[in-house]
Amino acid sequence: MTCWESDLRLNLMNCSSSALHPFGPAEKIADKYLNPVPTVITRPGATGRALRRLLTEKRKGEPDHPLGPFRTDRSRYSYQPASGLRVTWLGHSTILLEIDGYRVLTDPVWSERASFVQFAGPRRFYAPPLALEYLPQLDAILFSHDHYDHLDRATVTRIAGLPSCAGVPIVCSVGVGRYLEAWGIARSRIRELNWSETAMPAADLEITATPSRHFSGRSLWNRNETLWSSFVIRGNRHNVFFGADSGMFPGFQQIGDAYGPFDLTMLEIGAYDADWPEIHMGPANAARAHLALHGKLLLPIHWGLFNLAFHPWREPVEWMIREAEQNKIQLLLPEPGVPTEVTGASLHSLWWRR
Repeated sequence: MTCWESDLRLNLMNCSSSALHPFGPAEKIADKYLNPVPTVITRPGATGRALRRLLTEKRKGEPDHPLGPFRTDRSRYSYQPASGLRVTWLGHSTILLEIDGYRVLTDPVWSERASFVQFAGPRRFYAPPLALEYLPQLDAILFSHDHYDHLDRATVTRIAGLPSCAGVPIVCSVGVGRYLEAWGIARSRIRELNWSETAMPAADLEITATPSRHFSGRSLWNRNETLWSSFVIRGNRHNVFFGADSGMFPGFQQIGDAYGPFDLTMLEIGAYDADWPEIHMGPANAARAHLALHGKLLLPIHWGLFNLAFHPWREPVEWMIREAEQNKIQLLLPEPGVPTEVTGASLHSLWWRR
């Protein structure tokens, strides 16, 4: 019997009540998943414009000097946060979330590059603040979709043999499990979710897949053959939303009405561009999404680690601060790797200005 099959660890709830689930599972045409609303991935001519911009535009897409080093104080994990909720932002969309006695790791990426090869592609601005081998004991690992900056083969392969991850349930969007299994994760540990489905990695820990507006694919030939999702993570006291990658769409209001309010929303603010406005939000839409979700505190993610767009690397966070001030939003902006208790109060570490 696996750890999922014992102690209620392989529960799957798929409630049909429209009051609880205002949306259904993702739809498909042939083998391709569809977005919750019609979506253009990139505007016509985007490839040519991108090449011209790479050759002609001057921008600070990367820091002028190495960042960090950032270090995580592992002794903090020897005791529970007084509030019951703590986050360690390890960069981009990798977050160690401690919620009501459980630990959930989201979209773990420890490799040097977010790429299909390690000699080319977007390179980290700083080293991981916490070595993968030093992770505390986990209760669940979450993968939102199959893009290289969220699903890293080398990291998954290492996780498969780590004592802190041994037997840990893995929750992912439908189709992503094929990669995890191929890279050494036992199928019995994997729970693939469609939108509106809920997994229970532990008796008091629920993870529900909800829609996002994005796309998937690890090559030009398998686009949208696996699903992309956001997630609601609920303990016995706290409620957290992990937005992963998404453009703005009305579903945030539906999710907020059905599952909110949220003690913490973790929403992407980077990698936006006028040529792909429907698949990434940017700071202004992140502020709108946070309010639609009925969020109390916003942790901006998906910025400050990889050069994935044409905007300056600091621009997303500085813009987000202005949006938060205008919309009276409380921001959590911790230094990478610092375990930070969530009390509802804002925090601006300003590490990126050093």
